[in-house]
Amino acid sequence: MLMAKRQASGRRRAEGVDSGGMLEILRNLTRRKLRTALTVLGITIGVLALTTMGSLAEKSNSLIDGGVHYFRDHVSVAAASNGGFGGILTIDKAKDVLKVDGVQAACADTGSNVKTDLDLSFNFGPGDQVIAEQPGCQQYSTFKFSYAGGHAIDDYGSGQLVLGSDIAREYKKKVGDSMELPQPPKKFNPDFVGHQFTIVGILEKTLTAPDSFAIVSFRDGQMLFGDSLPSALKGHVDATQLATGINVYGKPGVDLDTLANRINDQVAGVRAIPPSTLVKAFETASVVLTGITTGSALLALVIGGLSVINTMLMAVTERVREIGLKKAVGARTRHILVEFITEATIIGAIGGAIGLLVGWALTTVVNAGLTSNNQAELFLLTLRLVGLAVAFAVGLGALAGVIPALRAARLDPVTALRHQ
Repeated sequence: MLMAKRQASGRRRAEGVDSGGMLEILRNLTRRKLRTALTVLGITIGVLALTTMGSLAEKSNSLIDGGVHYFRDHVSVAAASNGGFGGILTIDKAKDVLKVDGVQAACADTGSNVKTDLDLSFNFGPGDQVIAEQPGCQQYSTFKFSYAGGHAIDDYGSGQLVLGSDIAREYKKKVGDSMELPQPPKKFNPDFVGHQFTIVGILEKTLTAPDSFAIVSFRDGQMLFGDSLPSALKGHVDATQLATGINVYGKPGVDLDTLANRINDQVAGVRAIPPSTLVKAFETASVVLTGITTGSALLALVIGGLSVINTMLMAVTERVREIGLKKAVGARTRHILVEFITEATIIGAIGGAIGLLVGWALTTVVNAGLTSNNQAELFLLTLRLVGLAVAFAVGLGALAGVIPALRAARLDPVTALRHQ
């Protein structure tokens, strides 16, 4: 009877099905505190790398996905002499483009910088931009703006401003506030001209380019673009006839890549960018950033996995006699497996939790520092990434514990009991 009770007690402890079994596992972890701490540190470093690099990739991929959505519904047209975006066009070019077969709308737009100083900080995308488009063109876009507060500008008015979510946060602005565009330079510039605008709306976060937009009427946009021209040009051009680009929307059923090629063939002095070209560029960037995340995950696997395996193998060596005693009183192979894998899993979970918390704190502090200096956030810690980090840490611990657990479970109890 006494032997049966001991066997039952041994099985319960080995299975870890009760609080006593869990306490025994926790005691095992504290036997070698320094070694356990170093093992947890290995997991922590790996998960920290996964969290920070993953947050960077998540932010980048969110902008890339938004860019795909933003550019896929129209053809972007720029001045051919510029070889890309940012040249000067006249609004008459929009009328020429409108004559091309398959074009539903050709909307001239302007773009200029919010900041007059050279911005050497790291940003995804072109930075804060003042954007304006000819009235009535938003109806053709599938990318619809939603407002966190306020409303859209009066397309035919003046002095009104809508801010994207990021730029509103950077400059600590809300509906009803005023804002000078462009922002005054840090050093005195006698040629600087600023204009006061009233903020009438704040956009919902889109995780793409419009988050850094300052949207004004087309008339105001032309004025600001004209002010940004070199002094040698200002007195020789009519800003009301200028644009920096044309957004072209095709008629229903028209292939936009074909339409872009048609515009290039029929309209002189412009370069139409097929949407597929932009989308492929975005997708290529996404692949690169995903590779960065994968690399950080592999780093976590190498650092954390090896440290857990080493710790658990040493634990098996130190506890050979204890394992033999458990098997002698009735513990089965699966009970020993469960005990050691659970122990390794707990190590992974602790290291993962610490790494995730440190990663969250680090990315939060960096983002806060950037926004306080009127710069865009670098990191985006998503629920998907949190789930991946937790699952990765726990799974890594469990997987790394399999080999030591198998070694422990296969010990012969008679030989183990003779071990000194």
